[in-house]
Amino acid sequence: MPPKAATAAAPAKAAKKAHSPRNHVLNAGVHKYGRSVSYAKSALYKKKKAEVKNTTKTRAQTKTVEVKGDKNGKTRVVPVRRESRFYPTEDTPRPLANRKTPGTATLRKSITPGTVLVLVAGRFRGKRVVFLKQLKSGLLLVSGPFKVNGVPLRRVNQAYVIATSTKVDLAGAKFDKFEDAYFAKAAAGKKSKTEAEFFESAAGAKAKKTIAAGRVADQKEVDKVIIAAVKKTPLLKEYLAAPFTLTKGQFPHQLKF
Repeated sequence: MPPKAATAAAPAKAAKKAHSPRNHVLNAGVHKYGRSVSYAKSALYKKKKAEVKNTTKTRAQTKTVEVKGDKNGKTRVVPVRRESRFYPTEDTPRPLANRKTPGTATLRKSITPGTVLVLVAGRFRGKRVVFLKQLKSGLLLVSGPFKVNGVPLRRVNQAYVIATSTKVDLAGAKFDKFEDAYFAKAAAGKKSKTEAEFFESAAGAKAKKTIAAGRVADQKEVDKVIIAAVKKTPLLKEYLAAPFTLTKGQFPHQLKF
Protein backbone atom coordinates (compact mmCIF):
# COMPACT_ATOMS: atom_id res chain seq x y z
CA MET A 1 0.00 0.00 0.00
CA PRO A 2 1.51 3.35 -1.06
CA PRO A 3 2.25 5.81 1.73
CA LYS A 4 -0.26 8.54 2.29
CA ALA A 5 0.71 12.04 1.24
CA ALA A 6 1.60 14.34 4.06
CA THR A 7 -1.36 16.67 4.48
CA ALA A 8 -0.02 18.63 7.46
CA ALA A 9 3.33 19.73 8.77
CA ALA A 10 5.05 17.32 11.10
CA PRO A 11 4.74 18.33 14.77
CA ALA A 12 7.73 20.16 16.17
CA LYS A 13 10.15 18.10 18.22
CA ALA A 14 9.82 18.48 21.93
CA ALA A 15 12.54 20.58 23.50
CA LYS A 16 15.18 18.61 25.32
CA LYS A 17 14.87 18.78 29.07
CA ALA A 18 17.93 19.65 31.08
CA HIS A 19 18.96 16.50 32.90
CA SER A 20 19.98 16.55 36.51
CA PRO A 21 23.70 16.25 37.19
CA ARG A 22 25.04 12.75 37.70
CA ASN A 23 26.88 13.74 40.83
CA HIS A 24 23.79 15.07 42.57
CA VAL A 25 23.58 16.00 46.22
CA LEU A 26 22.28 13.24 48.48
CA ASN A 27 22.17 15.37 51.59
CA ALA A 28 23.49 18.71 52.75
CA GLY A 29 27.12 18.75 51.58
CA VAL A 30 27.15 15.03 50.65
CA HIS A 31 27.40 14.12 46.94
CA LYS A 32 26.70 10.78 45.29
CA TYR A 33 30.26 10.34 43.94
CA GLY A 34 33.53 11.27 45.55
CA ARG A 35 36.33 13.31 44.03
CA SER A 36 38.15 10.39 42.42
CA VAL A 37 35.01 8.93 40.80
CA SER A 38 33.82 12.28 39.45
CA TYR A 39 37.38 12.93 38.17
CA ALA A 40 37.30 9.67 36.21
CA LYS A 41 33.75 10.10 34.89
CA SER A 42 34.45 13.58 33.53
CA ALA A 43 37.75 12.34 31.96
CA LEU A 44 39.73 15.20 33.43
CA TYR A 45 42.88 13.09 33.11
CA LYS A 46 42.77 13.61 29.33
CA LYS A 47 42.87 17.38 29.60
CA LYS A 48 46.24 19.03 29.56
CA LYS A 49 47.07 21.13 32.53
CA ALA A 50 48.58 24.52 31.84
CA GLU A 51 51.87 24.92 33.62
CA VAL A 52 52.08 28.06 35.68
CA LYS A 53 55.61 29.26 36.18
CA ASN A 54 56.53 30.63 39.54
CA THR A 55 57.39 34.30 38.99
CA THR A 56 58.18 35.10 42.61
CA LYS A 57 61.82 35.79 43.23
CA THR A 58 63.47 33.85 46.02
CA ARG A 59 65.50 35.95 48.35
CA ALA A 60 69.00 34.91 49.22
CA GLN A 61 69.26 33.49 52.70
CA THR A 62 73.03 33.95 53.02
CA LYS A 63 75.67 36.42 51.88
CA THR A 64 79.44 36.45 51.64
CA VAL A 65 81.37 38.99 53.70
CA GLU A 66 85.06 39.75 53.91
CA VAL A 67 86.91 38.83 57.08
CA LYS A 68 90.06 40.60 58.15
CA GLY A 69 93.09 38.61 59.09
CA ASP A 70 95.40 36.36 57.10
CA LYS A 71 94.43 33.15 58.87
CA ASN A 72 90.61 33.62 58.78
CA GLY A 73 89.97 32.59 55.20
CA LYS A 74 89.33 36.19 53.97
CA THR A 75 85.63 35.45 53.31
CA ARG A 76 82.82 33.91 55.28
CA VAL A 77 79.22 32.97 54.49
CA VAL A 78 76.77 34.48 57.01
CA PRO A 79 72.95 34.56 57.10
CA VAL A 80 71.28 37.67 55.69
CA ARG A 81 68.88 37.88 58.60
CA ARG A 82 70.56 37.29 61.90
CA GLU A 83 68.40 35.57 64.45
CA SER A 84 68.41 36.53 68.08
CA ARG A 85 70.61 34.47 70.39
CA PHE A 86 68.22 34.89 73.29
CA TYR A 87 64.57 33.89 73.54
CA PRO A 88 62.01 34.71 76.22
CA THR A 89 61.48 31.98 78.79
CA GLU A 90 57.71 32.40 78.55
CA ASP A 91 55.53 32.85 75.50
CA THR A 92 54.14 36.36 75.48
CA PRO A 93 50.72 36.63 73.79
CA ARG A 94 50.72 38.85 70.74
CA PRO A 95 47.58 40.28 69.16
CA LEU A 96 46.79 38.84 65.75
CA ALA A 97 46.58 41.15 62.77
CA ASN A 98 42.96 42.12 62.27
CA ARG A 99 41.99 44.06 59.17
CA LYS A 100 38.26 43.90 59.74
CA THR A 101 36.42 47.15 60.20
CA PRO A 102 33.21 47.04 62.24
CA GLY A 103 30.11 48.05 60.31
CA THR A 104 26.49 48.76 61.10
CA ALA A 105 24.52 45.61 61.94
CA THR A 106 21.83 44.62 59.45
CA LEU A 107 18.39 45.47 60.79
CA ARG A 108 15.91 42.61 61.04
CA LYS A 109 13.10 42.73 58.49
CA SER A 110 10.49 42.52 61.25
CA ILE A 111 11.75 45.78 62.82
CA THR A 112 10.60 48.95 61.07
CA PRO A 113 10.03 52.50 62.41
CA GLY A 114 6.99 52.39 64.67
CA THR A 115 7.21 48.67 65.50
CA VAL A 116 6.36 47.82 69.11
CA LEU A 117 9.19 45.80 70.67
CA VAL A 118 9.37 43.77 73.87
CA LEU A 119 12.57 44.21 75.88
CA VAL A 120 13.88 40.90 77.21
CA ALA A 121 17.03 42.12 78.99
CA GLY A 122 18.28 45.11 80.91
CA ARG A 123 16.75 47.39 83.48
CA PHE A 124 13.41 47.67 81.65
CA ARG A 125 13.01 44.00 80.68
CA GLY A 126 9.39 43.03 80.14
CA LYS A 127 8.44 46.52 78.98
CA ARG A 128 6.97 47.33 75.59
CA VAL A 129 8.65 50.14 73.66
CA VAL A 130 8.29 51.86 70.28
CA PHE A 131 11.16 51.59 67.80
CA LEU A 132 12.13 54.98 66.36
CA LYS A 133 15.24 54.37 64.19
CA GLN A 134 18.56 52.55 63.93
CA LEU A 135 21.70 54.45 64.89
CA LYS A 136 25.06 54.31 63.11
CA SER A 137 26.40 51.99 65.81
CA GLY A 138 23.71 49.44 64.91
CA LEU A 139 21.80 49.96 68.17
CA LEU A 140 18.07 50.66 68.17
CA LEU A 141 16.65 53.95 69.41
CA VAL A 142 13.48 53.20 71.41
CA SER A 143 11.14 54.98 73.76
CA GLY A 144 8.26 53.77 75.95
CA PRO A 145 7.07 56.50 75.73
CA PHE A 146 8.15 57.64 79.18
CA LYS A 147 4.76 59.10 80.06
CA VAL A 148 3.03 55.76 79.39
CA ASN A 149 5.31 53.09 80.87
CA GLY A 150 8.35 54.92 82.26
CA VAL A 151 10.87 53.88 79.59
CA PRO A 152 12.89 56.92 78.42
CA LEU A 153 14.86 57.32 75.21
CA ARG A 154 17.34 54.46 75.19
CA ARG A 155 19.66 52.50 72.93
CA VAL A 156 19.18 48.71 72.87
CA ASN A 157 20.70 45.85 70.96
CA GLN A 158 18.29 44.17 68.55
CA ALA A 159 19.42 40.78 69.92
CA TYR A 160 17.56 41.56 73.16
CA VAL A 161 14.17 42.54 71.74
CA ILE A 162 11.13 40.66 70.41
CA ALA A 163 9.45 42.32 67.44
CA THR A 164 5.65 42.28 67.53
CA SER A 165 3.15 42.75 64.72
CA THR A 166 1.77 45.90 66.40
CA LYS A 167 2.88 49.15 64.80
CA VAL A 168 2.55 52.84 65.58
CA ASP A 169 2.18 55.22 62.64
CA LEU A 170 5.18 57.56 62.88
CA ALA A 171 5.01 58.83 59.30
CA GLY A 172 6.57 62.28 59.04
CA ALA A 173 8.25 62.13 62.46
CA LYS A 174 11.98 62.86 62.41
CA PHE A 175 14.47 61.98 65.10
CA ASP A 176 17.67 63.29 63.48
CA LYS A 177 18.73 64.96 66.72
CA PHE A 178 19.28 61.67 68.50
CA GLU A 179 22.55 59.95 67.56
CA ASP A 180 25.16 57.95 69.46
CA ALA A 181 26.91 61.14 70.57
CA TYR A 182 23.68 62.25 72.30
CA PHE A 183 23.96 59.36 74.76
CA ALA A 184 27.72 59.71 75.39
CA LYS A 185 28.59 60.35 79.01
CA ALA A 186 31.18 62.90 80.05
CA ALA A 187 34.31 61.36 81.50
CA ALA A 188 34.27 61.97 85.25
CA GLY A 189 37.69 62.59 86.72
CA LYS A 190 38.78 61.16 90.03
CA LYS A 191 37.98 63.47 92.89
CA SER A 192 39.28 63.03 96.40
CA LYS A 193 36.50 62.95 98.98
CA THR A 194 36.47 65.05 102.06
CA GLU A 195 36.05 63.46 105.48
CA ALA A 196 32.34 64.37 105.62
CA GLU A 197 31.70 63.00 102.10
CA PHE A 198 33.52 59.79 102.98
CA PHE A 199 31.33 59.09 106.02
CA GLU A 200 28.17 60.02 104.07
CA SER A 201 29.01 57.49 101.36
CA ALA A 202 29.86 54.87 103.98
CA ALA A 203 26.51 55.42 105.67
CA GLY A 204 24.72 54.82 102.38
CA ALA A 205 23.52 58.36 101.74
CA LYS A 206 23.96 58.95 98.03
CA ALA A 207 23.36 62.19 96.22
CA LYS A 208 20.37 62.09 93.91
CA LYS A 209 21.31 62.29 90.25
CA THR A 210 19.85 65.24 88.43
CA ILE A 211 18.80 65.03 84.78
CA ALA A 212 19.70 67.88 82.46
CA ALA A 213 16.84 70.17 81.51
CA GLY A 214 17.60 69.60 77.82
CA ARG A 215 17.11 65.86 78.20
CA VAL A 216 13.77 66.37 79.91
CA ALA A 217 12.59 68.72 77.17
CA ASP A 218 13.67 66.26 74.44
CA GLN A 219 11.83 63.41 76.17
CA LYS A 220 8.62 65.44 76.40
CA GLU A 221 8.88 66.36 72.73
CA VAL A 222 9.30 62.71 71.67
CA ASP A 223 6.49 61.58 73.97
CA LYS A 224 4.17 64.16 72.45
CA VAL A 225 4.77 62.77 68.93
CA ILE A 226 4.38 59.10 69.95
CA ILE A 227 1.32 59.58 72.17
CA ALA A 228 -0.45 61.54 69.44
CA ALA A 229 0.04 58.56 67.10
CA VAL A 230 -0.89 56.01 69.80
CA LYS A 231 -4.24 57.70 70.51
CA LYS A 232 -5.37 56.97 66.95
CA THR A 233 -5.58 53.23 67.78
CA PRO A 234 -7.95 52.15 70.57
CA LEU A 235 -6.45 50.29 73.54
CA LEU A 236 -2.91 50.75 72.18
CA LYS A 237 -1.94 52.98 75.09
CA GLU A 238 -3.06 50.32 77.58
CA TYR A 239 -1.15 47.70 75.56
CA LEU A 240 2.09 49.68 75.84
CA ALA A 241 1.57 50.23 79.57
CA ALA A 242 1.00 46.52 80.31
CA PRO A 243 4.19 44.52 81.08
CA PHE A 244 4.98 41.38 79.12
CA THR A 245 4.79 38.22 81.26
CA LEU A 246 4.60 34.47 80.72
CA THR A 247 2.38 32.10 82.65
CA LYS A 248 3.04 28.43 83.34
CA GLY A 249 3.11 26.39 80.14
CA GLN A 250 3.74 29.40 77.86
CA PHE A 251 6.90 29.55 75.77
CA PRO A 252 7.94 32.65 73.80
CA HIS A 253 9.03 30.65 70.71
CA GLN A 254 5.52 29.22 70.43
CA LEU A 255 3.73 32.58 70.73
CA LYS A 256 2.70 34.73 67.79
CA PHE A 257 3.54 38.34 68.47
